[in-house]
Amino acid sequence: MAPDPPETEEMPACCRDVVTEYSKEILKFGELLFELLSEALGLRPNHLNEIGCAEGVNLLYNYYPACPQPEITLGTTQHADFGFISLLVQDRVGGLQVLHRDHWVDVVPDSEGIVVNIANLLQVMSNDRAVVKSVGPRVSATAFFGVGYTTNPRVYGPIEELLSKENPPKYKETTIQDFVTQSYKQGLNGVSFLDVLKLAND
Repeated sequence: MAPDPPETEEMPACCRDVVTEYSKEILKFGELLFELLSEALGLRPNHLNEIGCAEGVNLLYNYYPACPQPEITLGTTQHADFGFISLLVQDRVGGLQVLHRDHWVDVVPDSEGIVVNIANLLQVMSNDRAVVKSVGPRVSATAFFGVGYTTNPRVYGPIEELLSKENPPKYKETTIQDFVTQSYKQGLNGVSFLDVLKLAND
């Protein structure tokens, strides 16, 4: 939906007005979150917005029908998101899990809340699963904040203002295109591209 939204006619008539309005509001919310994250990192409030973190947003809406035998069905596989942040709106059914201390933990759904995931590129810059349910149907809406995956030549790496002798960079710099391409390739081999980007620090 940003920076190059589709033509209105390309969206289904039943939801185009809602999706257009939702996109405007989620972009504003994303910009505010990036200001708060900048401040939390000890940076100027506009830092992350100025380097393009809120330039692009892709929306993904999922409808999951009830599954009669969830124990023999695969849900969304274990994964990490590529971009900067992902904002997930769940309904009351839920289904999201996070890996915590080598155990999958259910994220209790809050239909009035938004789950904020720190995605891989923001992890690099700051220097350091969904399951099938037998009840349903359930709905989720995710906004992925990133930038143009193939056209943006900007290089991203640990933010200079966050580095010091005591806190050296932990990751190499990368372009969006290389990050997405290599993450996909490494993922096929069962390796996280974040591990490939990690620098050996004494």
